[in-house]
Amino acid sequence: MGKLSLKIKDLPKLLLNTYKSWDANDPWRMSAVVAYYAVLSLPGLLVIIINVVGRIWGRDIVQGRLTGKLSSILGSESAETIRTMITQTLDTESNLISTIIGIATILFGATGVFYQIQISLNKIWKVESISKFSFKKILTDRAKSFAFILVIGFLLLISFVLTTIISALTDYIQKSFPDVVLYLIYLVNFLVSIGIISTLFALMFRYMPDTKVRWKTVWIGAILTAILFVLGESLLGLYFGKSNPASTYGAAGSIVLILLWVSYSCLIFFFGAEFTRQYSIKYHHDSHTHKNKIEDLKEKEGK
Repeated sequence: MGKLSLKIKDLPKLLLNTYKSWDANDPWRMSAVVAYYAVLSLPGLLVIIINVVGRIWGRDIVQGRLTGKLSSILGSESAETIRTMITQTLDTESNLISTIIGIATILFGATGVFYQIQISLNKIWKVESISKFSFKKILTDRAKSFAFILVIGFLLLISFVLTTIISALTDYIQKSFPDVVLYLIYLVNFLVSIGIISTLFALMFRYMPDTKVRWKTVWIGAILTAILFVLGESLLGLYFGKSNPASTYGAAGSIVLILLWVSYSCLIFFFGAEFTRQYSIKYHHDSHTHKNKIEDLKEKEGK
Protein backbone atom coordinates (compact mmCIF):
# COMPACT_ATOMS: atom_id res chain seq x y z
CA MET A 1 0.00 0.00 0.00
CA GLY A 2 1.56 3.33 -1.06
CA LYS A 3 1.65 6.57 0.83
CA LEU A 4 -1.53 8.53 0.59
CA SER A 5 -0.75 12.19 1.31
CA LEU A 6 1.62 14.86 0.11
CA LYS A 7 4.55 15.64 2.39
CA ILE A 8 5.96 19.16 2.33
CA LYS A 9 9.54 17.88 2.33
CA ASP A 10 8.84 16.06 -0.95
CA LEU A 11 7.42 19.15 -2.66
CA PRO A 12 10.69 20.68 -4.01
CA LYS A 13 11.74 17.38 -5.62
CA LEU A 14 8.23 16.85 -7.00
CA LEU A 15 8.18 20.33 -8.54
CA LEU A 16 11.66 19.83 -10.04
CA ASN A 17 10.69 16.48 -11.58
CA THR A 18 7.46 18.04 -12.79
CA TYR A 19 9.31 20.85 -14.54
CA LYS A 20 11.81 18.50 -16.20
CA SER A 21 9.12 16.16 -17.51
CA TRP A 22 6.84 19.08 -18.46
CA ASP A 23 9.63 20.70 -20.45
CA ALA A 24 10.55 17.39 -22.12
CA ASN A 25 6.98 17.03 -23.44
CA ASP A 26 7.33 20.28 -25.44
CA PRO A 27 4.41 22.07 -23.71
CA TRP A 28 4.78 25.11 -25.99
CA ARG A 29 3.83 23.05 -29.02
CA MET A 30 0.95 21.31 -27.22
CA SER A 31 -0.36 24.65 -25.95
CA ALA A 32 -0.12 26.20 -29.41
CA VAL A 33 -2.15 23.34 -30.90
CA VAL A 34 -4.87 23.67 -28.26
CA ALA A 35 -4.91 27.47 -28.70
CA TYR A 36 -5.43 27.07 -32.45
CA TYR A 37 -8.36 24.71 -31.91
CA ALA A 38 -9.69 26.96 -29.15
CA VAL A 39 -10.06 29.86 -31.58
CA LEU A 40 -11.95 27.60 -33.98
CA SER A 41 -14.04 26.15 -31.15
CA LEU A 42 -14.72 29.38 -29.26
CA PRO A 43 -17.95 30.52 -30.97
CA GLY A 44 -19.57 27.08 -30.75
CA LEU A 45 -18.31 26.50 -27.20
CA LEU A 46 -19.67 29.81 -25.91
CA VAL A 47 -22.97 29.45 -27.79
CA ILE A 48 -23.59 26.04 -26.21
CA ILE A 49 -22.70 27.32 -22.74
CA ILE A 50 -24.85 30.43 -23.14
CA ASN A 51 -27.84 28.38 -24.32
CA VAL A 52 -27.46 25.74 -21.60
CA VAL A 53 -26.91 28.12 -18.67
CA GLY A 54 -29.21 30.71 -20.21
CA ARG A 55 -32.16 28.33 -19.90
CA ILE A 56 -31.95 28.84 -16.15
CA TRP A 57 -30.17 32.16 -15.64
CA GLY A 58 -31.23 34.06 -18.75
CA ARG A 59 -29.29 34.14 -22.01
CA ASP A 60 -28.63 37.89 -22.03
CA ILE A 61 -27.40 37.83 -18.44
CA VAL A 62 -25.06 34.91 -19.10
CA GLN A 63 -23.72 36.50 -22.26
CA GLY A 64 -23.16 39.77 -20.39
CA ARG A 65 -21.33 38.09 -17.53
CA LEU A 66 -19.11 36.07 -19.86
CA THR A 67 -18.28 39.17 -21.89
CA GLY A 68 -17.45 41.06 -18.68
CA LYS A 69 -15.18 38.26 -17.48
CA LEU A 70 -13.39 38.05 -20.83
CA SER A 71 -13.04 41.84 -20.84
CA SER A 72 -11.23 41.77 -17.48
CA ILE A 73 -8.77 39.21 -18.86
CA LEU A 74 -8.34 40.07 -22.53
CA GLY A 75 -9.40 43.69 -22.65
CA SER A 76 -12.52 45.38 -24.00
CA GLU A 77 -11.60 45.11 -27.70
CA SER A 78 -11.05 41.34 -27.63
CA ALA A 79 -14.15 40.84 -25.50
CA GLU A 80 -16.18 42.87 -28.02
CA THR A 81 -14.83 40.73 -30.86
CA ILE A 82 -15.91 37.58 -29.03
CA ARG A 83 -19.31 39.12 -28.25
CA THR A 84 -19.81 39.88 -31.94
CA MET A 85 -18.89 36.30 -32.87
CA ILE A 86 -21.41 34.97 -30.36
CA THR A 87 -24.16 37.33 -31.49
CA GLN A 88 -23.70 36.47 -35.15
CA THR A 89 -23.78 32.76 -34.37
CA LEU A 90 -26.88 33.05 -32.16
CA ASP A 91 -28.79 35.30 -34.57
CA THR A 92 -28.19 33.24 -37.69
CA GLU A 93 -31.48 32.36 -39.39
CA SER A 94 -31.59 29.47 -41.87
CA ASN A 95 -33.70 26.59 -43.16
CA LEU A 96 -33.94 23.19 -41.49
CA ILE A 97 -31.05 21.57 -43.38
CA SER A 98 -28.76 24.54 -42.79
CA THR A 99 -29.75 24.55 -39.12
CA ILE A 100 -28.89 20.85 -38.72
CA ILE A 101 -25.58 21.33 -40.48
CA GLY A 102 -24.91 24.41 -38.37
CA ILE A 103 -25.63 22.57 -35.12
CA ALA A 104 -23.40 19.67 -36.17
CA THR A 105 -20.62 22.11 -37.06
CA ILE A 106 -20.94 23.91 -33.75
CA LEU A 107 -20.86 20.64 -31.80
CA PHE A 108 -17.85 19.34 -33.74
CA GLY A 109 -16.01 22.62 -33.38
CA ALA A 110 -16.83 23.09 -29.71
CA THR A 111 -15.58 19.62 -28.80
CA GLY A 112 -12.39 19.99 -30.85
CA VAL A 113 -10.46 21.85 -28.18
CA PHE A 114 -11.24 19.20 -25.54
CA TYR A 115 -10.26 16.44 -27.97
CA GLN A 116 -6.86 18.10 -28.39
CA ILE A 117 -6.50 18.46 -24.61
CA GLN A 118 -7.21 14.73 -24.30
CA ILE A 119 -4.45 13.94 -26.80
CA SER A 120 -2.02 16.13 -24.83
CA LEU A 121 -3.00 14.52 -21.50
CA ASN A 122 -2.44 11.08 -23.03
CA LYS A 123 1.06 12.21 -24.00
CA ILE A 124 1.74 13.49 -20.49
CA TRP A 125 0.55 10.22 -18.95
CA LYS A 126 2.57 8.20 -21.50
CA VAL A 127 -0.57 6.48 -22.71
CA GLU A 128 -0.22 4.44 -25.87
CA SER A 129 -3.14 4.78 -28.24
CA ILE A 130 -4.57 2.06 -30.43
CA SER A 131 -3.22 2.60 -33.94
CA LYS A 132 -6.24 0.97 -35.60
CA PHE A 133 -8.93 3.47 -36.63
CA SER A 134 -11.96 3.25 -34.37
CA PHE A 135 -15.06 5.23 -35.26
CA LYS A 136 -16.62 4.20 -31.97
CA LYS A 137 -13.71 5.70 -30.01
CA ILE A 138 -13.94 8.95 -31.96
CA LEU A 139 -17.63 9.23 -31.10
CA THR A 140 -16.90 8.33 -27.48
CA ASP A 141 -14.17 10.96 -27.21
CA ARG A 142 -16.39 13.62 -28.80
CA ALA A 143 -19.26 12.69 -26.46
CA LYS A 144 -16.88 12.95 -23.51
CA SER A 145 -15.76 16.37 -24.74
CA PHE A 146 -19.36 17.53 -25.03
CA ALA A 147 -20.02 16.29 -21.50
CA PHE A 148 -17.23 18.55 -20.28
CA ILE A 149 -18.87 21.50 -22.00
CA LEU A 150 -22.03 20.76 -20.02
CA VAL A 151 -19.96 20.43 -16.84
CA ILE A 152 -18.44 23.85 -17.51
CA GLY A 153 -21.94 25.24 -18.01
CA PHE A 154 -23.11 23.74 -14.71
CA LEU A 155 -20.07 25.07 -12.83
CA LEU A 156 -20.56 28.50 -14.40
CA LEU A 157 -24.16 28.49 -13.20
CA ILE A 158 -23.01 27.70 -9.67
CA SER A 159 -20.37 30.41 -9.95
CA PHE A 160 -22.93 32.98 -11.12
CA VAL A 161 -25.30 32.17 -8.25
CA LEU A 162 -22.56 32.27 -5.60
CA THR A 163 -21.06 35.46 -7.03
CA THR A 164 -24.47 37.13 -6.94
CA ILE A 165 -24.99 36.10 -3.31
CA ILE A 166 -21.50 37.24 -2.32
CA SER A 167 -22.00 40.58 -4.11
CA ALA A 168 -25.26 41.14 -2.26
CA LEU A 169 -23.60 40.28 1.07
CA THR A 170 -20.67 42.57 0.24
CA ASP A 171 -22.96 45.58 -0.18
CA TYR A 172 -24.71 44.82 3.11
CA ILE A 173 -21.50 44.10 5.05
CA GLN A 174 -19.79 47.22 3.68
CA LYS A 175 -22.52 49.34 5.24
CA SER A 176 -22.97 47.44 8.51
CA PHE A 177 -19.63 45.85 9.51
CA PRO A 178 -15.94 46.78 9.75
CA ASP A 179 -13.56 46.33 6.80
CA VAL A 180 -12.06 43.13 8.18
CA VAL A 181 -15.35 41.30 7.54
CA LEU A 182 -15.28 42.56 3.96
CA TYR A 183 -11.80 41.10 3.49
CA LEU A 184 -13.13 37.78 4.74
CA ILE A 185 -15.83 37.94 2.06
CA TYR A 186 -13.15 38.52 -0.59
CA LEU A 187 -11.26 35.52 0.78
CA VAL A 188 -14.42 33.40 0.58
CA ASN A 189 -14.95 34.54 -3.01
CA PHE A 190 -11.38 33.55 -3.87
CA LEU A 191 -11.79 30.14 -2.22
CA VAL A 192 -15.07 29.58 -4.06
CA SER A 193 -13.31 30.32 -7.36
CA ILE A 194 -10.51 27.93 -6.46
CA GLY A 195 -13.02 25.25 -5.50
CA ILE A 196 -15.01 25.51 -8.74
CA ILE A 197 -11.92 25.54 -10.96
CA SER A 198 -10.36 22.68 -8.95
CA THR A 199 -13.49 20.60 -9.52
CA LEU A 200 -13.28 21.17 -13.27
CA PHE A 201 -9.57 20.30 -13.40
CA ALA A 202 -10.10 17.24 -11.21
CA LEU A 203 -12.77 15.93 -13.58
CA MET A 204 -10.52 16.60 -16.58
CA PHE A 205 -7.49 14.91 -15.00
CA ARG A 206 -9.65 11.98 -13.94
CA TYR A 207 -11.73 11.29 -17.05
CA MET A 208 -10.06 12.85 -20.10
CA PRO A 209 -6.89 10.72 -20.40
CA ASP A 210 -7.22 7.10 -21.54
CA THR A 211 -6.04 5.98 -18.13
CA LYS A 212 -7.74 5.64 -14.78
CA VAL A 213 -6.24 8.12 -12.32
CA ARG A 214 -7.18 7.74 -8.67
CA TRP A 215 -9.16 10.51 -7.01
CA LYS A 216 -6.59 10.89 -4.22
CA THR A 217 -4.03 11.68 -6.91
CA VAL A 218 -6.31 13.93 -8.93
CA TRP A 219 -7.33 16.37 -6.18
CA ILE A 220 -3.80 17.35 -5.17
CA GLY A 221 -2.89 18.18 -8.76
CA ALA A 222 -6.23 19.90 -9.45
CA ILE A 223 -5.96 22.23 -6.44
CA LEU A 224 -2.38 23.18 -7.29
CA THR A 225 -3.37 23.79 -10.93
CA ALA A 226 -6.37 25.89 -9.89
CA ILE A 227 -4.23 28.12 -7.65
CA LEU A 228 -1.64 28.59 -10.40
CA PHE A 229 -4.43 29.18 -12.93
CA VAL A 230 -6.14 31.91 -10.88
CA LEU A 231 -2.82 33.63 -10.17
CA GLY A 232 -1.77 33.28 -13.80
CA GLU A 233 -5.12 34.68 -14.98
CA SER A 234 -4.63 37.77 -12.84
CA LEU A 235 -1.06 38.28 -14.05
CA LEU A 236 -2.08 37.76 -17.68
CA GLY A 237 -4.89 40.28 -17.32
CA LEU A 238 -2.42 42.77 -15.85
CA TYR A 239 0.14 42.05 -18.58
CA PHE A 240 -2.35 42.32 -21.43
CA GLY A 241 -3.80 45.51 -19.95
CA LYS A 242 -0.42 47.23 -19.52
CA SER A 243 1.61 46.07 -22.52
CA ASN A 244 -1.14 45.34 -25.10
CA PRO A 245 0.98 42.74 -26.96
CA ALA A 246 -1.60 42.39 -29.75
CA SER A 247 -1.44 46.07 -30.78
CA THR A 248 1.18 45.38 -33.46
CA TYR A 249 -1.15 42.93 -35.24
CA GLY A 250 -3.81 45.46 -36.19
CA ALA A 251 -7.21 43.97 -37.02
CA ALA A 252 -6.00 40.48 -36.09
CA GLY A 253 -4.92 41.67 -32.64
CA SER A 254 -7.96 40.29 -30.82
CA ILE A 255 -7.47 36.81 -32.26
CA VAL A 256 -3.76 36.93 -31.41
CA LEU A 257 -4.62 37.92 -27.84
CA ILE A 258 -7.00 34.97 -27.51
CA LEU A 259 -4.30 32.65 -28.86
CA LEU A 260 -1.79 34.01 -26.35
CA TRP A 261 -4.19 33.72 -23.41
CA VAL A 262 -5.22 30.14 -24.21
CA SER A 263 -1.62 29.15 -24.89
CA TYR A 264 -0.34 30.58 -21.59
CA SER A 265 -3.27 29.05 -19.69
CA CYS A 266 -2.55 25.66 -21.26
CA LEU A 267 1.07 25.85 -20.13
CA ILE A 268 -0.21 26.12 -16.55
CA PHE A 269 -2.78 23.37 -17.09
CA PHE A 270 -0.22 20.95 -18.54
CA PHE A 271 2.19 21.73 -15.70
CA GLY A 272 -0.57 20.79 -13.25
CA ALA A 273 -1.29 17.60 -15.18
CA GLU A 274 2.40 16.70 -15.12
CA PHE A 275 2.53 17.40 -11.37
CA THR A 276 -0.43 15.05 -10.93
CA ARG A 277 1.48 12.33 -12.78
CA GLN A 278 4.67 12.91 -10.77
CA TYR A 279 2.65 12.84 -7.56
CA SER A 280 1.11 9.54 -8.67
CA ILE A 281 4.55 8.08 -9.33
CA LYS A 282 6.01 9.36 -6.06
CA TYR A 283 3.24 7.96 -3.88
CA HIS A 284 2.66 4.78 -5.89
CA HIS A 285 -0.91 5.56 -6.96
CA ASP A 286 -1.11 3.00 -9.74
CA SER A 287 -3.30 3.66 -12.77
CA HIS A 288 -4.73 1.18 -15.27
CA THR A 289 -3.53 2.71 -18.53
CA HIS A 290 -4.85 2.31 -22.03
CA LYS A 291 -1.70 0.31 -22.73
CA ASN A 292 -3.02 -2.41 -20.46
CA LYS A 293 -6.29 -2.35 -22.40
CA ILE A 294 -4.37 -2.86 -25.64
CA GLU A 295 -2.50 -5.83 -24.15
CA ASP A 296 -5.80 -7.31 -22.92
CA LEU A 297 -7.30 -6.85 -26.38
CA LYS A 298 -4.31 -8.57 -28.02
CA GLU A 299 -4.60 -11.49 -25.60
CA LYS A 300 -8.30 -11.92 -26.45
CA GLU A 301 -7.56 -11.75 -30.18
CA GLY A 302 -4.79 -14.33 -29.73
CA LYS A 303 -7.24 -16.71 -28.11
